Amino acid sequence: MSDLSVLYDAPGPRAKVRNWLYTVAFVAVFALIAWWVLSEMADKDQLAGEKWKPFVEDGRVWTTYLIPGLLNTLKAAFLSIAIALPLGALFGIGRLSEHKWVRIPAGAVVEFFRAIPVLLMMVFANQAYAEYSTIESEMRPLYAVITGLVLYNAAVIAEIVRAGVLSLPYGQTDAAKAIGMRKGQLMLYVLLPQAVTAMLPALVSQLVVIVKDTALGGALLGFDELLGQVREITANYGANTIAAFTVVALIYILLNALLTTLASWVEGRVRRGKKSTGAVVAAGPGDTAGVDAPGVDAAGGPGGAGKTG
Repeated sequence: MSDLSVLYDAPGPRAKVRNWLYTVAFVAVFALIAWWVLSEMADKDQLAGEKWKPFVEDGRVWTTYLIPGLLNTLKAAFLSIAIALPLGALFGIGRLSEHKWVRIPAGAVVEFFRAIPVLLMMVFANQAYAEYSTIESEMRPLYAVITGLVLYNAAVIAEIVRAGVLSLPYGQTDAAKAIGMRKGQLMLYVLLPQAVTAMLPALVSQLVVIVKDTALGGALLGFDELLGQVREITANYGANTIAAFTVVALIYILLNALLTTLASWVEGRVRRGKKSTGAVVAAGPGDTAGVDAPGVDAAGGPGGAGKTG
């Protein structure tokens, strides 16, 4: 019996023919819809060569609109990520605290900002900066976008951190306490390093969401990000809306693919590093177990605390 046969029954001869017919029908319907869409675009001259020429022959489209818009997108995304990651980790750890006066307020903040649409937070932040700050009107959309992204994504990242730590076997905590680790050492040297590997896929997905959500600021607040440049391009180059959106979409795809590839490389390095190294816990004042413990490492490897029940 193969591993796949455990998940579902192997199709018989009739089922194979039926699945093949379904596949052919789906491909035919998809091709028909694509042909209809392209025909409608061609009838409206959206596929004409002159609509696409500016992106190939006129460098001003890139230097005036696309590249500045991309840089603004990267700036807002980078600042949002740099602030949201440590803030989310802090609130995630706070939700795991044994003290109610830490756990309950942290949980309330996380649930509150996780429940509000990020666009709404951007609008409120923009209005608050206009009423109660001296930020220049040209810079206000950038600050509002970063504020909304940080508040929402920090709350989501806090839940990712909490879930990653809770996914670890409880024997990790027991073993660390048995050798005299304090709560801070337990979280810093044992739980968080192991939880990072489990959290990475969800964190990468959230980073991609941050990059894409910068477009919300351009749609409503007038932030000059990448997607917002489509309006300027179509206004100056003959209403080439489809071509402009296509080029911008390809830039987003390439940007997010690079981000995912980088994150996958980092994840591979983390996994390989955990197989060969362990964390050394420095002895603090009053510690009696401040020595290298062969039974505990940050990776939870063969000799780690994760094997202790």
